[in-house]
Amino acid sequence: MSDLHQQEKHPFLDFVKNNQKALTTLLVVVVIGLAGFFGYTELYQKPREAKAADALFTAEKYFAQDSSNLVLNGDGTSKGALYVIKEFSGTNAANLAKYYAGVSYFRTGDFNKSIEFLKDFSTSAKQVQAIAYGTIGDAYSELKKNEEAIESYKKAGTYFPEDEGISSEYLFRAASLLELNGKADDAIAIYKDIKAKYPKSEKGFTADKYIYRLKVQP
Repeated sequence: MSDLHQQEKHPFLDFVKNNQKALTTLLVVVVIGLAGFFGYTELYQKPREAKAADALFTAEKYFAQDSSNLVLNGDGTSKGALYVIKEFSGTNAANLAKYYAGVSYFRTGDFNKSIEFLKDFSTSAKQVQAIAYGTIGDAYSELKKNEEAIESYKKAGTYFPEDEGISSEYLFRAASLLELNGKADDAIAIYKDIKAKYPKSEKGFTADKYIYRLKVQP
């Protein structure tokens, strides 16, 4: 009985015994990797995020005041959004700074720069993201790039349908631009969509007027 017990095989133990060196090396690599990740996150990235947020604080106040040049370049004492984007690339604050920069460039009339920064911005805050898409549409519209503007407006208008005000507004802008470009049927389709999905919104309430006008015009 004892001889039979001694002859029993233990595959896992045999595997460990036969590959002890490789497994030890793998364990060391995993430990070093975890330590490196922890060190990067705790000792580098988190302090950097905090510094970036501090640097952006004054620019955020100027953004609320529509002081676009101060948002972008700072006031001589505090840095602006462009500094945060350059010096703190990869941080949440730098990403948000791209939104501030894009909207501020739009306000100053630099529509190409506005598009550049807003296209490089992304957020899980759906209302803000929808406004970013819509502002891209506004910038394209100012540049007379109507096809790009219409697509951006549609994207903004369908990104967060739970917000009736934002969605109906940007869909309305898409329809209006289609109408101006002689695409009455496409415009009517969007006006009808606004009426059906957002009847309580301002644009939904007045959609019939635009639908009727397009249907009766020669």
